[in-house]
Amino acid sequence: MDLSIIIPVYNSASLLPSLIDCLYKVLKVNAAKYELIFINDGSHDNSWQTISDLCLKHDWIRGINLMRNYGQHNALLCGIRKAKYDIIITMDDDLQHPPEEIPKLLAQLQKGYDVVYGAPQKLPQSFFRNLLTKYTKRLLAIVMGVPSVRNISAFRAFHTRLRSAFVDFQGPDVILDVLLSWGTSKMTSVIVHIEEPRERESNYTYFSLIKAAILILTGHSTAPLRLASFIGFGMTLLGIGIFIYVLIIYFTVGSLPGFPFLVSLITLFSGAQLFTLGIFGEYLARIFNRCMDRPTYVISEFLDKK
Repeated sequence: MDLSIIIPVYNSASLLPSLIDCLYKVLKVNAAKYELIFINDGSHDNSWQTISDLCLKHDWIRGINLMRNYGQHNALLCGIRKAKYDIIITMDDDLQHPPEEIPKLLAQLQKGYDVVYGAPQKLPQSFFRNLLTKYTKRLLAIVMGVPSVRNISAFRAFHTRLRSAFVDFQGPDVILDVLLSWGTSKMTSVIVHIEEPRERESNYTYFSLIKAAILILTGHSTAPLRLASFIGFGMTLLGIGIFIYVLIIYFTVGSLPGFPFLVSLITLFSGAQLFTLGIFGEYLARIFNRCMDRPTYVISEFLDKK
């Protein structure tokens, strides 16, 4: 079995040597051929210098330095397009994903699946953060068309041939799991041990998780547009009902409801209109970004001894 390990790096210079040692022990036992691709995603520390030193020391390590920070999924896509071997494994750079758990992912691939996620027994963040993460992943699974796979994570293994499904993809907004779903629906997850993040907090804040959820919906789904249509239809029915109500009051009582009733109606319909306009605005923003032809990533330097 030949493996390509893809790891995006962001401010993790101190962790990389330990990560290399752990990976080597697992790869030499479980793979006939293997490589490790580090993608430096605009780190502010000396991560690229550390990667360069590791590439010189180990011939199975390759390094890619991006021009700036493009985001985790963009960096992963860059590494995936450079992978040489039949199976790709993606991991975080903070030792949160133990290399010792890789055989569990490979075992599921051998059962006929195309994508296998390493799902944690327990999410390592706070209650509200875990709750938001859980429902963001649930939303992503629905958009991908595989709602049964709820434990989506950055610790994943898949067949390299899947990249042919998104070989021509371009754009700044990347959700790797959605791209993988373009090539297969044979996905599953397996419970693995996830370590606590070491030496730093997660780069995913509450705001970034909410932003990711909006991107998933408006960048890869038409569900919000359908929601806007339903809201418009519902407001139309409500308007007809209120009109009938006003007519009944006028002909039976002889007077119409006063100012508070009018203000409530205006607020209700204005809110619905602004909400639907916001949905349209999000889609226009996605179209605008695509029309600008912004690159998914730009490589500054590529180190490969082979």
